[in-house]
Amino acid sequence: MTDKTALVTGASSGIGEATARKLHALGYTVYGAARRSGRLEQLAHDGIRPLAMDVADEQSTQAGIDRIIAETGRIDVLVNNAGYGSYGAIEDVPQDEARRQFDVNVFGALRLAQLALPHMRAQRSGRIINISSMGGRLHTPLGGWYHGTKFALEALSDCLRLEVAPFGIDVVVIEPGGIATEWGSIAADHLKTTSGSGPYADQADAVASSLGSEATARRSSPPSVIADAIARAVTARRPRTRYAVGFGAKPLIRLRGILPDRAFDTVIKRATGIRT
Repeated sequence: MTDKTALVTGASSGIGEATARKLHALGYTVYGAARRSGRLEQLAHDGIRPLAMDVADEQSTQAGIDRIIAETGRIDVLVNNAGYGSYGAIEDVPQDEARRQFDVNVFGALRLAQLALPHMRAQRSGRIINISSMGGRLHTPLGGWYHGTKFALEALSDCLRLEVAPFGIDVVVIEPGGIATEWGSIAADHLKTTSGSGPYADQADAVASSLGSEATARRSSPPSVIADAIARAVTARRPRTRYAVGFGAKPLIRLRGILPDRAFDTVIKRATGIRT
């Protein structure tokens, strides 16, 4: 496996860090990418190649792929993990922030896929692993722009899977549930800043409390469960198209497929503490 190369974005912490370590342990040459390159020092110490990259910047992504090809001559696995949750009422979120949410979570991921695909096609092999969320299959209040990015990523992944299959390339979607990372606290902070006052303040207080509660933290799964699912997707002869893993992912996605819209709305409002 030592001749195979993987790029993992958002590798400075959480799911990305755990995935970079997992693929390195499997024998891949792993590039761990992050905007905050200083946080990659420990990964570098452990044999993972650090790569400063802002997935929303064209020059940065192009330079990253160029470096990987120059140093290894190939790219076998792309794990599009970089992303964040921009929470706030749809009415309140400024348009520049809404665009940045799509730039990072959607356009950054698909641009990296565009840059990697010519090399994967030349090899007649490759795996593109897009980290979506159970939030790409269901909805919660005050998360509209975030959910929009994940729904979009799911659809684009499905289309891309069909397009690249003739070239021996697989596209896999990972749908994490509740995971013990910085994501929840960052989303809660965005929410309080954006909608913590005004007409949506009561909802914002309830949802922010849910995102950052100790009970939520206790129930959340460790990032390693996602890294393990990615490892299965990368090494399987015929990977599944989707892996729903982590706290709540499978039951909530299943429930969304069964319940009518308004019934599911009620379930979600109760779960997030919003009074009806």
